[in-house]
Amino acid sequence: MYARQSARPSSGGKRPFSSSPSRSHSSSRPSSGGAGHTSSRPSSGGYSSARPSSGGRTFGTGSRPASRGGFSSSGPRKGGFGGGNRRSGGGSGGRGGGRGGFRGERIDFSRFVKKAEKVEEKPYTPIHTFADFPFSDQLKKNIAKKGFVYPTPIQDQSILPIIEGRDFFGLANTGTGKTGAFILPLIDRVYKDKKQKVLIMAPTRELAQQIEVEFRALSFFMQTFSVSTVGGMPIEKQIREIKRGVSFVIGTPGRIVDLVKRKVLDLSQYGNIVLDEADRMLDMGFRDDMLYILKNCAEQRQTLFFSATLSPEIKKMTEQYLKNPMFLSVVKGETSKNIDQDIVRATRGEKVDVLHNILIKDGSDKVLIFRETKRSVDELEKELKTRGFKVAGIHGDKRNRERMRTLEAFKKNEINVLIATDVAARGLDIPNVTHVINYDIPNDYDTYVHRIGRTGRAGNKGNALTFIPA
Repeated sequence: MYARQSARPSSGGKRPFSSSPSRSHSSSRPSSGGAGHTSSRPSSGGYSSARPSSGGRTFGTGSRPASRGGFSSSGPRKGGFGGGNRRSGGGSGGRGGGRGGFRGERIDFSRFVKKAEKVEEKPYTPIHTFADFPFSDQLKKNIAKKGFVYPTPIQDQSILPIIEGRDFFGLANTGTGKTGAFILPLIDRVYKDKKQKVLIMAPTRELAQQIEVEFRALSFFMQTFSVSTVGGMPIEKQIREIKRGVSFVIGTPGRIVDLVKRKVLDLSQYGNIVLDEADRMLDMGFRDDMLYILKNCAEQRQTLFFSATLSPEIKKMTEQYLKNPMFLSVVKGETSKNIDQDIVRATRGEKVDVLHNILIKDGSDKVLIFRETKRSVDELEKELKTRGFKVAGIHGDKRNRERMRTLEAFKKNEINVLIATDVAARGLDIPNVTHVINYDIPNDYDTYVHRIGRTGRAGNKGNALTFIPA
């Protein structure tokens, strides 16, 4: 919790896997994986500090309790985010107005206001336990070691069809365990047949490396190896690992295409293809790379699509590249029912003071702030540091290792405020985020949905606030 003073400060100075820096091989054991500041003026609105307990024995959704609370604001509802760094897979903001200006006037701001609902949903009753699936004994041991007993709904209903070799399209909200749905049957397949090769595409380097962390944890003692092929990391090392022989290539489409054109990767050898967060890859400008990869992979293959939304472009791609697929949707709505969503009205000059007062409220324990551009992330990070917050920022210009260290610090509560471009909006499993704050208005509602999906995960209460012009 935060220490408070009446004077304004001077301007001087379940078990989710960790996103530790990526390693190439899984032959070694994987590692396991409140700021004091002063306040200024009193804030309007209030937070509740009650904390629901939560538990769970499902794979890939997290289980620790999150803080709850809500910020109320009144007034008319008025409402950008940059596109991705395509080749690096960074996903950082790169276009538009930068210095905290308001954009997105075409958005209906009333869609940013929605009270969390106390919905008594009937708990999902799994058909299987992980022990029921026809996995190898070693994989079952690795799953049990992680403490997972029951699969999530998408895992429960997709693992057997994937084991059987069917093409598959999975539509699910973020935080539902999609990674486990495809990584487990593919690890088992390669373990039983070392000639099999797997190519996994993800929109951002963070998500690709997170998938590899989960891969290493689950493939322990199985002599199955991987390489993470993402921008921002030395390509020479990735080339060496591929030439040494790996079964899993996990990377961003731009870097994968680079390796193909360097004649390092032969896509015709890959008969197991996964597109994770396929809609986000399209949003970030990877369409041509995705199509290039799909057209050049093995003709006889299994192709798996996972996505949070079903856009016309995604539908067209599935019709073209999936053969007699199984379609599974476990989407429960546009946004999670357990997220309190509200707007915050402030003038340009007031924004940082209003943000300050939100951050010192009880219950603002772990806050993710979205900004539009790399420059604006750096500016807000500097300002909040001068106010005494434990804060860090991530965007596409940050070195990859620095970004991974920052994410790990945020997960471990070494910092409690993270500022990011949309590089953090999809796929990352950051447990117990109490608040998502859209300091800059998202360019569209889909972006908004994916941003606020970082809170209210695994059944916990979350809060989403969006700044709009006063």
